[in-house]
Amino acid sequence: MSKAPATGKLKRSAISGMALAHAGVKHLGHKARQLTRDDQSKQTAQERHEGELGRILFQALNQLKGTALKVSQLLSMEADFLPEGLRRELAKGYHQVTPLNRALVHKVFMGEFSRAPEQLYASFEPVSFAAASLGQVHRATLADGTALAVKVQYPGIASSIGSDIRMLRGIVQTFGPGSDLMPRQELVDRVMREIEHKLNEELDYEHEAAQLRWFRQHVKLPGIIIPRSIDSHSSRRILTMQRLEGIHLEQWLATGPDQQQRDHYGQLLYDWLWYSVRVLGRLHADPHPGNFLFMPDGQLGVLDFGCTKTISLPFCQSLAQAWTALLPQDGGEPDYASVREAYIQLGVIESGLSLSDFMTQLLPAIAPVLDWQLQPFRAARFDFSLKSPYPAPDLTQSKTVMRIAAGFHEDLPYFDRAYLGLMHMLKKIGATVTTGNPWQQK
Repeated sequence: MSKAPATGKLKRSAISGMALAHAGVKHLGHKARQLTRDDQSKQTAQERHEGELGRILFQALNQLKGTALKVSQLLSMEADFLPEGLRRELAKGYHQVTPLNRALVHKVFMGEFSRAPEQLYASFEPVSFAAASLGQVHRATLADGTALAVKVQYPGIASSIGSDIRMLRGIVQTFGPGSDLMPRQELVDRVMREIEHKLNEELDYEHEAAQLRWFRQHVKLPGIIIPRSIDSHSSRRILTMQRLEGIHLEQWLATGPDQQQRDHYGQLLYDWLWYSVRVLGRLHADPHPGNFLFMPDGQLGVLDFGCTKTISLPFCQSLAQAWTALLPQDGGEPDYASVREAYIQLGVIESGLSLSDFMTQLLPAIAPVLDWQLQPFRAARFDFSLKSPYPAPDLTQSKTVMRIAAGFHEDLPYFDRAYLGLMHMLKKIGATVTTGNPWQQK
């Protein structure tokens, strides 16, 4: 029988403790063996070790589920934060579901409304049709026939956030103090605090309902549909919203869409990101393909507004300065002095890093990622079937970045996550999209 995630403090602590101990032993053995290896063997062994630590962590997360799996999803998308081996294993969290049985669904409704779901809705399907790390979604209808999607949060899940964050921080630290593979400790702590804050927001369905209302009111981009929240049937742990008719990316691709359809939806996805950043100043920050619906009338439904982020004007100005300097319109050389200044404003580097050191040390280390980011914008239109894969991490480059990088602007991880998700979706669709430098578009 299906059951809720483990929420008992003792049980979760035992799982976390075993994972930490196992990871610690593995890491000590790895460090000892590295002393006798040559450079090539060290890199191969390091990559294997990262994967081992990732598997240990994921096995623990798979038992804990809930917020732990959600954190693993978020960390797996922080391309510049964790080593590749760990991120690859953590990404498996996207494929996990934990369906609740009927009794637990009933318990959540009684706790929120003192009524069973069958008493609140004209119809309610007790078996969920979609699931994620923090809850699951059921079909229902109102008395007037309105089709609904009802998101039900796993009971007791909010109480596990703190312990899950501590466990993840502990395993991240198994790489050892002063490791040149990991960010500085203050950066690790900052990322973890931000993830904890966003998780608390995402577990508050009243907050998500408010985000739905805001986006529905402000989005004027043709072709984008935001579901309506049904506030009379929503609470902190239950969110009732309009059910949109459509299919997710994999199902849509299985229908064999022609190139015109691929280009149409690809342009909608592309325009949606830049409209959100440059016009709305607020980002839908969970770019998982399951949060988009390809609707039969050519419109794109956007789902799951539990994780959003207000994007500040100074951030946009600094990133626009960096990208514009790297994409000179006259075909000349990039303006690296402007790029350095923008990176200082974004908090990526300290002001004391000279232009010479910036160009000779940091730029070569981040050049593969910059080239990957900017590839679609070097022409007015870009065929995403030709998009290069995200650059494989280089151990030497990673050490350089970790040594020089000072931190990041608070908006940067959310933008990077949304941008990375967009690139992956457009490549999978194989769309040809009008791009150019989006920061210069009117």
